[in-house]
Amino acid sequence: MADAVLSTHGITKRFGAVTASEDVSLELRPGEIHAVIGPNGAGKSTLIAQICGGLRPDAGRVELLGRDVTGLATPERARLGLGRTFQVSALAMEDTVLQNALLGALGASGRVWRFLGAALGDRALRAQAEEALGRVGLAEHAAMRVSELGHGQRRLLEVAIALTLQPKAFVMDEPMAGLGADGSKRMTAFLDGLRAEAPILLVEHDMDAVFALADRISVLVYGRVIATGTVAEIRASAAVREAYLGEEA
Repeated sequence: MADAVLSTHGITKRFGAVTASEDVSLELRPGEIHAVIGPNGAGKSTLIAQICGGLRPDAGRVELLGRDVTGLATPERARLGLGRTFQVSALAMEDTVLQNALLGALGASGRVWRFLGAALGDRALRAQAEEALGRVGLAEHAAMRVSELGHGQRRLLEVAIALTLQPKAFVMDEPMAGLGADGSKRMTAFLDGLRAEAPILLVEHDMDAVFALADRISVLVYGRVIATGTVAEIRASAAVREAYLGEEA
């Protein structure tokens, strides 16, 4: 079995008397899409925050490419190759599409620019941003303000920004949210091809997309992983059906 690109080892996070993550161990292997599903309040957002550096676990560790990154902040993890998209858009809405993508490329480079305009003149950074936009089909919209994009285009821009990091692993938080049926199909097709470049840890409520994409699924309930397996195994699990899929065991 190939070594995990991204993994958590017994991470636990408590907020007072509430345990948001309890002894969560996951691994993301090369070339796969590993989906994390669970009902609202299951602790998915807390888990992502710990993986990406927004929260530090009370116990356990996070590893990227075999390196313990538990003590590293979000930008440091990004520079090491962890690309993230967000459940709620974190785009700069009044900047252009290209400027948003360029900010991602800047973050990957680790360089500091006092003015974004100066960075726009850097040919290498600009080419990196433009290439990412081209891959998601937004090259012709590079000069548009993000506020003028449709919702689906904004989700694609988030993916483009993650691509500028040249990531070793993606963490995607509900990339299908608000896309509608056609948009979800297009995003599903794009992500299906993307896994060959870098594996994807996918947190998603769209079960059609999850079942179409996932090599493995982990089910999170009340902060605990109650099952991990293939799509067929998760579909057949009485515990999962009762806890999440809404069927009686």
